[in-house]
Amino acid sequence: MDIAMDALKVIFRVLTILPFMLAIGIYMGKRSMGELPVFDFLVVLVFGSVVGADIADPKIEHIHTVVAMIAIALLQKVIVKIKLKNQKIGKLLSIEPTVVIYQGNFLRKNMERIQYSLDNILQMLREKDVFYTKDVELAIVEANGRLSVKLYSSKESVIREDLSLNIKSEGFEVPVILDGQVQPEMLKHIERTEEWLMAELKKAGDIQPSSVFYAGATGDGRIVVSRKDQTLKDIPPIKH
Repeated sequence: MDIAMDALKVIFRVLTILPFMLAIGIYMGKRSMGELPVFDFLVVLVFGSVVGADIADPKIEHIHTVVAMIAIALLQKVIVKIKLKNQKIGKLLSIEPTVVIYQGNFLRKNMERIQYSLDNILQMLREKDVFYTKDVELAIVEANGRLSVKLYSSKESVIREDLSLNIKSEGFEVPVILDGQVQPEMLKHIERTEEWLMAELKKAGDIQPSSVFYAGATGDGRIVVSRKDQTLKDIPPIKH
């Protein structure tokens, strides 16, 4: 009998809490459910924990969950208003955007600071349909973890149909050196050898693979290199 009553309580809570949760979510706004900066992520995490505990444990007083949900939603609104009115507090409660590529070069120290690997950034570039790192004038990891990319003006998209062009595909760039390690499989994929790579590095300034943070190459023999120790001037400051 107790099991049946508990089951009915759980069903009742699901039927009542989900519409209420939807209403609270709409009240909190699109920002909390979509972009998920750090504070909003924590709010949603706690929100879900409170609701999950209420549904799973019939011994928890239902009214306490409702009060907690309202309190979380109100706190989130208050914090957002404070962040909008006070820039210093806003910075303390959020993560600053970070430049990870500037003028086609990876910024290793910035990537290490936010704990993003080359694989992470390369994947995010591909998701943006960017396959040549040298085409990137500026790439920024935003506070929500997404990547914003600014291509050089000459590399921005143009619809071929508008220009009546039929251009043969140039393929795409593949990583041939990652953090000082040569990638033989990638060289094989573009039908190149390590000897060819060493010759290209020599042409680029007698560079040793161990000093290369990232090197990418294409099937037609173009290569781009970002050194581990290179320093770049005039990197634009990115702030909220």
